[in-house]
Amino acid sequence: MNTIKPTLDRKTKRLLKKKNEQARKRVEFRRQEWFRYGKFGEEWRKPRGKHSKLREHLNHRPPVVDAGYRGPTAVRGMHPSGFREVLVYNARELDSIDRNTQAARIASSVGRKKRIELEARADELGIRVLNRSVQ
Repeated sequence: MNTIKPTLDRKTKRLLKKKNEQARKRVEFRRQEWFRYGKFGEEWRKPRGKHSKLREHLNHRPPVVDAGYRGPTAVRGMHPSGFREVLVYNARELDSIDRNTQAARIASSVGRKKRIELEARADELGIRVLNRSVQ
């Protein structure tokens, strides 16, 4: 199983590299007072309180999600490898994938037996599977 690479133009490669660098540097955005209450998860929620220090962007508070943290538009939603992800449930859906620009991600609801079949079919077609099973 050799790793299949996408075909990208020079501009897209440059933007993808920039996106991946930004993603590495990006801070973790956490919900206001996530550390204080066990019922709060660490997932982001916009601060809405009238007297919220986080909403007011005060210096001693963690960063707030903002448009300035987004990546380049052309490569937004793209996998770090450079492929566009396509969620696959069965072998028929593999046939419609463009192997030069898209990669398959096998759905979590697919069982082990069918997953093995999908991975074998993807290898035949030369399609990269992003979440290959560990064997």
